[in-house]
Amino acid sequence: MSAALFAAVCLRFVPEWMQFWRKTPNANVKWKAARLLEDVPPKHVEWRIFLSLLLVDAFVVLLVFLLRRAMGYAESFCNDLSFWTCTDSGHYLDIARDWYLSEGPWERLVQLVFLPGYPLTVRLLNTIVNNVLYAGMLVSAFSFAGAGCIIYRLLRLDSPHSDAIRTIKYFCLLPGSFFFVAPMSESLFLLLCAACIYCARTKKWVRGCLFGAMASFTRSLGLTLFVPLFFELVSNFVRERGEVKSKAFLKRFMLQFAALFLVPIGFAAYCYINYIVAGDPFKFMEYQSVHWSQHLGWFFNTACYQLEMAIKCYGTNTHNLLGLWIPNLAASFLSLVIMLLAVKQLRPSYSAWYLSYFIIAIGATWLLSAPRYLIALIPVPLAVAKLTRKPMLDMAASLISLLLSLLYLNAFVMRWQVW
Repeated sequence: MSAALFAAVCLRFVPEWMQFWRKTPNANVKWKAARLLEDVPPKHVEWRIFLSLLLVDAFVVLLVFLLRRAMGYAESFCNDLSFWTCTDSGHYLDIARDWYLSEGPWERLVQLVFLPGYPLTVRLLNTIVNNVLYAGMLVSAFSFAGAGCIIYRLLRLDSPHSDAIRTIKYFCLLPGSFFFVAPMSESLFLLLCAACIYCARTKKWVRGCLFGAMASFTRSLGLTLFVPLFFELVSNFVRERGEVKSKAFLKRFMLQFAALFLVPIGFAAYCYINYIVAGDPFKFMEYQSVHWSQHLGWFFNTACYQLEMAIKCYGTNTHNLLGLWIPNLAASFLSLVIMLLAVKQLRPSYSAWYLSYFIIAIGATWLLSAPRYLIALIPVPLAVAKLTRKPMLDMAASLISLLLSLLYLNAFVMRWQVW
């Protein structure tokens, strides 16, 4: 089923791809901007988005505190914030405080698998805050709020105000959105990805590629930004070639193509850190395999073993079934279904980004974090927004998303293996 759905998305995507790379695009393509000049947004909309997302962040933190109080925990609010280190957050904060270790306990050595972009940012802010946990949560909060503003600008290049706002709403409502609050790399990664695509699409090509390098320095999935950037570059070349025929045009294209390779340089810098710390630029792969049983596999094999684990947990381990395996399976399959329905309404470069990202993120051989990985991918909430333009559909999708998000948050607070 997973392979068939993925193939169906690809089949619906290919005609859009071919149209995207034609010299004269079809006037009826649905991703093309339409009547945007008449669609005037409210005043100070970006400041409203920024402040609203900060309030959402604060609300989630408060809600987690109240849920833990209801469960009998009696810590003060400040002490209770340490709960947010219960996942990979603790590893990121250790790196921010002590950097990577070349000697020491095994649990600290394997932290080399976590990329340095987020810990370095936290480390810088910690020089002011002097509390690594507070610094981590502030970086996440302001990154998420900033990402919302840039995503709004990005979507307004092709979509009306209502679609852009609805997309940001679904970033807040889809299950797993509370990870944007946690002291983890998701919010910063989202900010850098949005900045990368926005700069590239607004003719700031080298700056966009530099943001892509920062994204790949923050999460390995940042490497997938090469795909939408390449799609945009080819599309621009095909359409401008007929208008400008000169050596200067070809030189600019070659320079832009060369700038694409800035994106993997961010990940190469991480490999160099591996070499400095452990003497092997690919030491992280060994740690991932030995400690986390993880390397790159096939995404449809992930569906297989996750279903097998769900069946084994049925009736014997309800917490793992409801907190881990069902959410992972649901996130993977529902994202495929959503993209299948929405692919003809999305800009083809975004669909290509989703496909490459899905192959790598869901292809991990011991995947525990599919909802967290997919919520940080811009095309997924955007696809939901495109499919819910009718008020009734939007209301239904919002209520369902909110309910599932609250249930998933509750599972996270109860530590039902939500990662």
